Amino acid sequence: MFRTAPRACRTRRAFVTAAAALLLSGCTVVGSGAPTTPGGVPSGAAAQDALLKAAEHRLVVDCLSGRGLSLTSRPRAPDEERKLQAALFGAGPRELSVTLATGATVTAHEDGCVAGARQRLYGDQRRWFRAQVVVDNLRAEAQARMRADPAHRAALARWTRCVTPPGSPRPDRPDPVVATRCSRESGLDEVRERLEAAELATVRALRRDEVTAYRQLRDRALRQAVELPAPTHPQKGTTPS
Repeated sequence: MFRTAPRACRTRRAFVTAAAALLLSGCTVVGSGAPTTPGGVPSGAAAQDALLKAAEHRLVVDCLSGRGLSLTSRPRAPDEERKLQAALFGAGPRELSVTLATGATVTAHEDGCVAGARQRLYGDQRRWFRAQVVVDNLRAEAQARMRADPAHRAALARWTRCVTPPGSPRPDRPDPVVATRCSRESGLDEVRERLEAAELATVRALRRDEVTAYRQLRDRALRQAVELPAPTHPQKGTTPS
């Protein structure tokens, strides 16, 4: 699981509990009636996401089983949580790191069962890590560029004057009705809609290499997911889906 620096402050207990719940939910089965490509890969984005999630879950559960561990929903002692977290996400310094144009840094371990599952599916974990992080943050980068635009700054200044009562400081939380009216009257809504769409197109062009890598590696992972052999026995730590 990837984390940006600000989010890394959550407790270890919450981290492993949420992660285990996410992986446990990965037992989604792609319906046999879903449209597929000639290679057997589902043609819809939602079905493809479900296939990748299920495949990663399957590989992670198999990896944990090989270490004598399993994903369960029951409470664990702190030492058991630490052991599971290390098995899932690796231990020690994080080897993978990407600093985005927004200034945020996202890190991840290169070892652990999750990393192993992604290496198996995507074939190049480091390349996938960078591509996924960049693509997942394209909109955030576009929004950062939008906020730096003079037209947006001017519209935001008009909005601020609009929501600020005469002779008073701007409220931390303007009345929602007033804020909505001021967004319309100041032109902030229109400016945001126009600039964000334009900046998103610009960012996609700037990050063309990462976008291309993301598509190529995702296609590979989908093919790998389809070709995974069916499990020969129920997977430990899961419930029937």
